[in-house]
Amino acid sequence: MTGLALLLSLAYLGLAFWAPGALSNLFGLVALGAAAFPRLSPRVRTLSLALLTLAFTLGLWRSGSTLGLIGLVGILVALTTLPRIPNWIRALLGLAILLVSVPLAGFANTFVFELGIQIGIYAAMALGLNVVVGMAGLLDLGYAAFFAVGAYTWAIFGSPQAQNFMQGNFPLPGEYMYLFMLIAIVTTAITGLLIGLPAVRLRGDYLAIVTLGLGEVVRILANNLDHPINITNGPQGITPVGRPPIDWFRDLTSALGIPLDRTTDYQLFFYLLVLLMIGLVVLVNLNLANSRFGRAWTAIREDEVAARSMGIPLLPTKLIAFMTGAAFSGAMGVIYAAQRTFVSPESFTLLASITILAMVILGGMGSIPGAILGAAALSFLNLDVLKTFSEFVRTSLPQIPSQVDPAKYERLVLGIILVLMMIYRPTGLIPERRHRAEMEEEA
Repeated sequence: MTGLALLLSLAYLGLAFWAPGALSNLFGLVALGAAAFPRLSPRVRTLSLALLTLAFTLGLWRSGSTLGLIGLVGILVALTTLPRIPNWIRALLGLAILLVSVPLAGFANTFVFELGIQIGIYAAMALGLNVVVGMAGLLDLGYAAFFAVGAYTWAIFGSPQAQNFMQGNFPLPGEYMYLFMLIAIVTTAITGLLIGLPAVRLRGDYLAIVTLGLGEVVRILANNLDHPINITNGPQGITPVGRPPIDWFRDLTSALGIPLDRTTDYQLFFYLLVLLMIGLVVLVNLNLANSRFGRAWTAIREDEVAARSMGIPLLPTKLIAFMTGAAFSGAMGVIYAAQRTFVSPESFTLLASITILAMVILGGMGSIPGAILGAAALSFLNLDVLKTFSEFVRTSLPQIPSQVDPAKYERLVLGIILVLMMIYRPTGLIPERRHRAEMEEEA
């Protein structure tokens, strides 16, 4: 099996150079499976993953096929989960994928940048919801409300919209976006406190229903606050939302020998900004998980009665979880508004909350790498795989009616995935350490 893994990796490297495309990327995914799943020596596995990283990068750069991006995500998962790989190799390959491979692919196909930005935004929000659902065990079905609060916090003042109800020079300069990220953290944390106060006194299904209702209240307010005072512009949304000036970024990339044009400059900038935010969110999550708050959340998740008997104050501890998760979502809302330059209530529906919750469940509740993997998997499915399959069906099989368009069955596919996960992998793709230990004991 050792020789086969290396042979497949080398074969895919040749295919990526001579015949890049979707078929060669499918072969690359097979080669990745041969390198990740069998029992291999650390040296052979590391060499195979390095060759595959080079091959997927080359294939993406030459063809722009997003299947190669799935392969790079798979390598990141392998580096995170597989044992006996040196830490410096994990760090080196991970940084090479995020800072070299994806940007090269983005220059060949700008949709790769868009996909990477959306994955990053949803990954950060999934990490925030993971604090509430995964660590503290509080089922929140209104999480998109915090995302909306963060997005509208910047959209109102970063556009001419604020002139409708207050005096001042609006829109504010784009540099204020960074300040509003901090303001959004505060405003969404306060919103989390206000929503959490009536909600966290409940448990189970009652908690889910209350958070669902409160989340819908925020969306309905955004949809109707266009009269008598036009604050949110109602269902028409707010546009254009200002972006920060990036002349310094263009100068920096030019000094590094990376000339940017008007189609890639902001895409690369927001991609790197989202990466930076994910790094900060992961760092905060790790520190929280190992803190007394993290241990208290785990105790509440496992048994509230036992946690209370051990002296853990339930209400303030739960509220801190709500506020922490909300703060992550608020910061990403500001980035979302600036990157899209448009905000409307349709982006913050119940389906958005359920999708983020599905990302946490798919990856593994309480698991930090699991939340990121769940966000990547569902973002790929919704933004790329189903739409690509729909285009293939429309062009290759035009006689099939439009009602069978695969992109229209996003919710059905999501439901099937969740049902299969509950049956065959209830702890998620990358289970939390505690859940993994429980599974090993039961086995």
